[in-house]
Amino acid sequence: MAYLLVSAFLLAAQTHGAPKEYSQQGVGVLLDSLKLQEGLFTNESENYSSQVQPPGTNRRIPQSIIIGVRKGGTRALLEMLDIHPEIVVATTEVHFFDWDENYAKGFEWYKNLMPFSYENQITVEKTPGYFTSSLSPERIHEMNSSIKLLLILRDPTERVISDYTQVYYNRLENHKPVQVIEEIVIRNGELNTKYKAIQRSLYDVHMENWLKYFSLDQIHIVDGDTLIRDPLPELQKVEKFLNLRPRIMSSNFYFNQTKGFYCIRSDGRERCLHESKGRPHPMVNSTVLEQLQAYFKDHNQNFYRMVNRSFDWH
Repeated sequence: MAYLLVSAFLLAAQTHGAPKEYSQQGVGVLLDSLKLQEGLFTNESENYSSQVQPPGTNRRIPQSIIIGVRKGGTRALLEMLDIHPEIVVATTEVHFFDWDENYAKGFEWYKNLMPFSYENQITVEKTPGYFTSSLSPERIHEMNSSIKLLLILRDPTERVISDYTQVYYNRLENHKPVQVIEEIVIRNGELNTKYKAIQRSLYDVHMENWLKYFSLDQIHIVDGDTLIRDPLPELQKVEKFLNLRPRIMSSNFYFNQTKGFYCIRSDGRERCLHESKGRPHPMVNSTVLEQLQAYFKDHNQNFYRMVNRSFDWH
């Protein structure tokens, strides 16, 4: 229904001699206003393969990809970028470059999972698993060697705890046994460095692989800790990186006291991230925290040297 209305709008605009740019802009506004009503572009109802193609649009291979990191704030970044009228987002995680069974289906299959977009719009896909995948950098480079990559990172220790928290609640919801974090992070009195959550926080190790295929100016790093506290400055940097006009404003955000983080205000409606986001972290033994921070210290310093930038990480 939404796309029938859009098509009617476009036809009327063309009939009355409206310029193409105006028509596309109007359609963009109309699409945005219909997203909530029709359930388009949402996780719950997304099914790009069954969408009706609006006139003047095509599915396109992403011009930018949010490559990670898991529990770094990728969903928040994607939702906030979706405010921009020149960005369209694939709201489901595709796992094309990190899952062999999907990559074997080919680029045409991948493109068909993308939303329709106009020529002046950038398609953005996000799959947090790409950053820690050994195969993803080469595969993405093969698709488009000049692509712009977005990487959102947060304090490595906090990211480990957040990673644990997600798995903890998932196991509870599926009635599976759970362990306290100290039992997983510490084994035989020593830090369990083979724990996947710890491995994912070794940013320098993973970044080294990406820099084999992409120059540093193709990878924009978003400070996930800052994005949570004050979204606009980080998003303005992304707009500049993607060569977009500044269209995201402070009025697009409001702090939700109940949830404890910023929510989005756009096109006359308000929305917050899913309830699974922003869950309270467990209290972690201070000695364990210190062990994690000590382990990441050298890795963090190495990462700072690699990207010519420092972060306020413990």
